[in-house]
Amino acid sequence: MKLEILHELNAERAARRPAILVTDTESGEQRLVKAKDFARDPLRAELEKQLRMGKSASVEAGGKKLFLNVYAPTAKLVIVGAVHISQALAPLARSLGYDVTVVDPRTAFASPERFPDIPLVAEWPDTALPPLNVDAYTAFVAVTHDPKIDDPALLHAFERGCFYIGALGSRKTHAKRGDRLRAQGAKESDIARIHAPIGLAIGAVSPSEIAVAIMAEITAVLRLPPKEKEEAA
Repeated sequence: MKLEILHELNAERAARRPAILVTDTESGEQRLVKAKDFARDPLRAELEKQLRMGKSASVEAGGKKLFLNVYAPTAKLVIVGAVHISQALAPLARSLGYDVTVVDPRTAFASPERFPDIPLVAEWPDTALPPLNVDAYTAFVAVTHDPKIDDPALLHAFERGCFYIGALGSRKTHAKRGDRLRAQGAKESDIARIHAPIGLAIGAVSPSEIAVAIMAEITAVLRLPPKEKEEAA
């Protein structure tokens, strides 16, 4: 790899921006394609597919054999609310390779005994969230059922462009949540991004089942192309 390409790649990785190194397997020629340039690249479809899958692969295009080396940031999961669902969701997400953090100012809930080996931040969202560097590779879940905690957390998720935002509650509860968020300046497009009721509709009842439904929905949003996401919803 040329030093110039290496420097560019390191800069993208440090900024948690995905990139794909395209190598001609016969000539050895290489080029780096940054995510912001995918739309105008002749390999657009192949690049977007492999990035969604998070896997490197060999492809053929224009009579050439190419290897696409995918460099994607490790996905994060921020769970706001140290509740029973979170106790099941956090280890499940970690088993799938997510960096997980649980945020809840209620120290009776956010305790190491309830969340062994999971990073906990027992602070209010305004204090807890900025240092976590929430970004476009972050899934954001709000499950406290307490507007004083969930609402400011959701507003932060909107600002940071999380790839998934979900919130616990019925449709009636969510409608009231939407009214509160609008009153605090949220856009309709932001509110429309919230998956609520949270999780895929699999008939989940127990906290563990709800955690599976949430993680399945997060996976669908991360991995499926837009049309298939709509069919899975």
